[in-house]
Amino acid sequence: MNLSTLKPAAGSTKKVKRIGRGQGSGHGGTSTKGHKGQKAISGYNYKPGFEGGQMPLQRRVPKFGFTNLNRTEYNVINLDALQEFASTHGLTEINHEVLVNHGVISNSRKLVKVLGRGELSSRLNVKLNKFSASAKTAIENAGGSVTEI
Repeated sequence: MNLSTLKPAAGSTKKVKRIGRGQGSGHGGTSTKGHKGQKAISGYNYKPGFEGGQMPLQRRVPKFGFTNLNRTEYNVINLDALQEFASTHGLTEINHEVLVNHGVISNSRKLVKVLGRGELSSRLNVKLNKFSASAKTAIENAGGSVTEI
């Protein structure tokens, strides 16, 4: 075997469509663009969303909604998830470092809010960014402590 003898498998390559190279190419004359019209003319260019003078879709559809630039995004974790997490790993204290080390959040700079879905039976000391009122009372009723960072 030699590099000069290598060639592609049969049927894996096609001939290049050479446009505007005369009648012998099979694509001469109109160069596969049809007869006349805006798109057949040389130098044709269009803006994205242009619909030939018809009112474009992005202007026909009404605008609505609002994006608050100052919104604070929280990763949410519920009490039932905390209970399962604490019982499987045998933890009594939960903070950002513990959640990052066990893969619950991606990095320690993310904000975490604890919500009150589920039951909490183990005593946990939780140090996170935000707590709902029901989550705070449930943790304290179970004998744990809540610290907002």
